[in-house]
Amino acid sequence: MVLLHVLFEHAVGYALLALKEVEEISLLLPQVEECVLNLGKFHNIVRLVAFCPFASSQVALENANAVSEGVVHEDLRLLLETHLPSKKKKVLLGVGDPKIGAAIQEELGYNCQTGGVIAEILRGVRLHFHNLVKGLTDVSACKAQLGLGHSYSRAKVKFNVNRVDNMIIQSISLLDQLDKDINTFSMRVREWYGYHFPELVKIINDNATYCRLAQFIGNRRELNEEKLEKLEELTMDGAKAKAILDASRSSMGMDISAIDLINIESFSSRVVSLSEYRQSLHTYLRSKMSQVAPSLSALIGEAVGARLIAHAGSLTNLAKYPASTVQILGAEKALFRALKTRGNTPKYGLIFHSTFIGRAAAKNKGRISRYLANKCSIASRIDCFSEVPTSVFGEKLREQVEERLSFYETGEIPRKNLDVMKEAMVQAEEAAAEITRKLEKQEKKRLKKEKKRLAAIAALASSENSSSTPEECECFRVPSGTWHGSYLVTSMVGSFCKLFSGLR
Repeated sequence: MVLLHVLFEHAVGYALLALKEVEEISLLLPQVEECVLNLGKFHNIVRLVAFCPFASSQVALENANAVSEGVVHEDLRLLLETHLPSKKKKVLLGVGDPKIGAAIQEELGYNCQTGGVIAEILRGVRLHFHNLVKGLTDVSACKAQLGLGHSYSRAKVKFNVNRVDNMIIQSISLLDQLDKDINTFSMRVREWYGYHFPELVKIINDNATYCRLAQFIGNRRELNEEKLEKLEELTMDGAKAKAILDASRSSMGMDISAIDLINIESFSSRVVSLSEYRQSLHTYLRSKMSQVAPSLSALIGEAVGARLIAHAGSLTNLAKYPASTVQILGAEKALFRALKTRGNTPKYGLIFHSTFIGRAAAKNKGRISRYLANKCSIASRIDCFSEVPTSVFGEKLREQVEERLSFYETGEIPRKNLDVMKEAMVQAEEAAAEITRKLEKQEKKRLKKEKKRLAAIAALASSENSSSTPEECECFRVPSGTWHGSYLVTSMVGSFCKLFSGLR
């Protein structure tokens, strides 16, 4: 007869329970569901065999991480080897997580089962656990679960703040949203100001420049030769500035009131400020990409690389994707539509926005996109798993894509990948050593400043302990020259020192 045991993981420790009447329980699943809620009936089918409490919260966190990753911890191994029967073929162990069950079966040799009646038994154990273990109350169990939950969450979100891809995801999403909003607002300014000066739309194509000009010109009748220099500065083109001046003199636009001009100028200033913020955000995105994914940004550009990371969810997820998935990332709808209608599948997704595919001939676009996706997958893995990320590999991979593009056009044979990677390894080691030296230098400077600060605080504390008599404080005498004024100032200095000491 097979003995069925159930493993239950709790915040306070591991529990191993034995089940009675295995055959009947496995056949009477509805009855098991009913007796789970009744403690008396539940005691008739479940018996606690062993309980292994965690020694500390740190040990509990280590075991929780091990269970979540599907790894058998030493505490769990000791519990199972000690309290399960030696004849492993006659033991069936029920677990809640299939990953930990597979690990136990592979490492210890016990047959594991999940789902079905095991899930119902674990539900009952979770409900009545504080009654099964002596000395454990419901309140203490809840506190242990809450503490372990917070510790587990904190451990999962701890990462290097200089390599946070979440900031890249939010930045590129905001950048795309700003592009849409600025375009919409600029079209509104063009329509609004176009009633007064319609010829300006044909002369100026750039949205931000148009808004700056609308803000600067205001009433077109007030535009004269004195403002020509400022117009040239805004348009960066003398011919366009002259054309704007000439068009303002013979414009077909309607007259506009002062209050309307005020509203147009106010709205234009907001669009201009949004455009300036968009530029600063793009600069910020470039700096973050150079820190988090330098190889990917050097290969395919900051914007396209950031969109790939955002679409994948994180740099780690992107590194796990095969090159075939990276190639069509962003074209999922077209892919499933093609599979449904049995049409041609898409050749590229987000990587279409790179310059390589645009430069390739029509017959080579699919080939270069496949090659580029392969290099992007390699670059993302290098960025994700390297300790000191550099842009050396990205630059070498970009050179390979350039050579492959030239091969498609001229037939010139590119270099072998092995030779290119050997060069990249040498340069990457030099770059990593240089970065390490810079970081060490910065750390030394920081420690030096900290040492000076601590020395200044110690000197201030020693001066505070010295006596403060009127004779020792001649420098604090008031102009009256009387002892009373000197004593007053000395008392104020002493009070200040005490206050500073308290703050410190």
